[in-house]
Amino acid sequence: MVREVSESCLDSVVKEMVSCYCNVFYADKPDLAARRIEAIGYQLGFQLSERYTMERPPFNDNLEAIKFICKDFWSNLFKKQIDNLRTNHRGTFVLQDNKFRWLTRMSIDSSADNGSSVEDNSAPAAENKTSHAINMHLYFPCGILRGALSNLGIPCAVSADISNLPACSFVISIKA
Repeated sequence: MVREVSESCLDSVVKEMVSCYCNVFYADKPDLAARRIEAIGYQLGFQLSERYTMERPPFNDNLEAIKFICKDFWSNLFKKQIDNLRTNHRGTFVLQDNKFRWLTRMSIDSSADNGSSVEDNSAPAAENKTSHAINMHLYFPCGILRGALSNLGIPCAVSADISNLPACSFVISIKA
C-alpha cells in the first residue's frame, strides 16, 4: 500500500513553516530563518533519499545519482519528472522545473502592507518583498535536494533561480 499526503495539506504546512520562521521565530534575523528552513528540508531530503534507495544498488557516479533525483526522486515528490537537466561536466548541474508546483500555488498580496494604496514608488518595494518571500520558500526544496544528494554521498551546495516564474532552476554545485 502506497502512503501519500494530500498536496493541499503539504502546501499549507510548508507555507506555515516558512511564515513562522520568517515572521515569528526569526523575524529580525532572515539569514537564520533561511538556514533553519533549509535544515528542515535537508533532513527531509536525507530521509526520503534513504527510503527511495533502500532497494537499489549504489550509484556508480554523480551523473547517475543526479538522473535518479531528476526522474525517480522528483516524481515521488511532485508527481512529475524534472523538465530539463543541464551540466557543464565539471560538477555543476542545473535542474529545471518549468512549472514548479510550490510556486504556481503561491499568492502574495503586496497591497496588504501598503494600506491598499498604489503609488509609483511602492512598486519596487512590493516587488522586492515578493521576491524575498519566494526565495524564503525555495530554501526548503533546496534543502531537500541537498539532503538527498548528501545521503547519496554527494556533498554539494544547492541554490534556486526564479528569473522566469513559475519555472524554477535548481543549481547544484558539487564540492570537490
